[in-house]
Amino acid sequence: MAVNTFKASAHLQEGVKVKATSRHFELTIDEPKSLGGTDTGMNPVEALLASLGACQSIVARVYAPKFDIKLDDFQVDVEGDIDLDGFFDRAPVRAGYSDIRYTFRIKTDAPRERVEEFVRFLESKCPVGDTLENGARLQLSNIIIEN
Repeated sequence: MAVNTFKASAHLQEGVKVKATSRHFELTIDEPKSLGGTDTGMNPVEALLASLGACQSIVARVYAPKFDIKLDDFQVDVEGDIDLDGFFDRAPVRAGYSDIRYTFRIKTDAPRERVEEFVRFLESKCPVGDTLENGARLQLSNIIIEN
């Protein structure tokens, strides 16, 4: 089994702005002003949608040759529905997405049947999509209190 462990760290800044890091990369995550942020970056749920689209795009690029598909262009449009009453604890509804939808925009001269087979395959190989569809064990492993 080839299990790899990926790591990231999120450090709260002023207000609700967060500096997220992984390896030597940094991403600013924030909320729009309407949700108490300064609108300097995507919010976490937008970043999740972007991660799904990015993952699907990478899988498409990696596996297109296996299906003899030349990708002249590939784009994923992703949207999701969240009832913010769950986040704000105003109603007993889940805090996360209830539905996520995506559209593939593929520019290619490959026949539709082969593209549809390719799409079915790429959906099965996207780690982010698999995690969203099937879940992962999520657990708090430690609490470190510093004075």
